[in-house]
Amino acid sequence: MEPFRVSRGDSPVILAFPHVGTGLPEAVAERLNDEGRLLRDTDWHIHELYTGLLPGVTTITATQSRYVIDLNRDPSGASLYPGQTTTGLIPLTTFDNVEIWQEGRAPTAADTAQWLDQIHRTYHAALTAEIARVRALHGVAVLYDCHSIRSRIPWLFDGILPDFNIGTDSGRSCAPGLEAAVHDICRAAPGFTSILNGRFRGGWTTRHYGRPETGVHAIQMELAQITHLATETPPFELHPGKAARLRDTLGEILTTLAALAPRLSRS
Repeated sequence: MEPFRVSRGDSPVILAFPHVGTGLPEAVAERLNDEGRLLRDTDWHIHELYTGLLPGVTTITATQSRYVIDLNRDPSGASLYPGQTTTGLIPLTTFDNVEIWQEGRAPTAADTAQWLDQIHRTYHAALTAEIARVRALHGVAVLYDCHSIRSRIPWLFDGILPDFNIGTDSGRSCAPGLEAAVHDICRAAPGFTSILNGRFRGGWTTRHYGRPETGVHAIQMELAQITHLATETPPFELHPGKAARLRDTLGEILTTLAALAPRLSRS
């Protein structure tokens, strides 16, 4: 089991894809129920959306499902959003609060320890190494954490989610100029809606790595899946027309971040 794939480049931008994996160790697959095996909360096709948008970009792509262990959660198990409903380090339910494990076969403390060691820690060790390598090349590293989620999930939020959900931990995880540039591009994108630090203001990855004072800037982008899927229900197929339109804006975001990075290294 290879928990992730790394593709190294020479750009100052790093793309992380912690929730695109659909792999399941046998010990997990045999214990999930029918709902769990749908892997409903996967970030479907996100890595395909970003492919080829920025020459030389470094990518780190998870291969295992978030139902094994969530790579964008605090390894201590602390909630990202205290007081709000959310799933944990090892999810027990879907985002609709539907159980995903067979009765009596939910993960144990030993499972948590094993998957933390084999998947979560190895993924973040690799991401830490790539951030250090890119920062050594450029004096700065811009981590762009790539996500998607269904646009309607009443258990998590009211109404319809905006198309672009930009998270910077309320401005703490990146330089103001980067935040403003991404926000401006999203607001200007015709036919799309956007919000900065709304329901999703950045997960553990953004908050843990984003340290502008050290030259590491982190931004999370949570896309509403209605922007690129044919439907937000199985089989979760990519809609080519929607994807092409969305890629225009995503490409502008990444190109802008790469262009701004040298200025950050001199500031």
